[in-house]
Amino acid sequence: MTNRLIASGAVVLMAGILGTGPAWADEVSASVNDRIQKQLGIFVYPKGDQDATTQANDSLSCYNSAKERTGIDPEAPAAKAEAAPQARGGAVRGAARGAAGGAAMGAILDDTAKGAEVGALAGAVRGRRGQKKAAAQAQQAAEQSAEAANKQSTETFNRAFGACMDARNYSVQ
Repeated sequence: MTNRLIASGAVVLMAGILGTGPAWADEVSASVNDRIQKQLGIFVYPKGDQDATTQANDSLSCYNSAKERTGIDPEAPAAKAEAAPQARGGAVRGAARGAAGGAAMGAILDDTAKGAEVGALAGAVRGRRGQKKAAAQAQQAAEQSAEAANKQSTETFNRAFGACMDARNYSVQ
């Protein structure tokens, strides 16, 4: 996408240097402006009497400047949440606790082995369920963190782009 923007910008720049340029230069300029505005989710309006070719040149220049200054590439894929490390041993710990509790209950009923067996099974299920719940919560937290980081990067890039465009007499919203 960057190559297309640069190529479109080069055509627009050449059209500006050579004078009126080909009839499709305004269409290319509008395409560059639309593409940048849609990608960034912003609107750019000239405050002065800038034409579409000038706006395309300025947009492309500010886009590249913001990319260089912030180190953020809006065309790069968004950061993905890293998989949370999987906890291990929840079922084993649960089985051990359940076996101990079951043995105590079994002692009251005069069958400690049967009580320990039932307690171990119930404890293993409970421990595994708790382990899965904790993993799901950790994954959700990682996704929310990645989403917040992506949003912050976008806002930082847009601020840099907007500042550059404002300095060139454009309104950016």
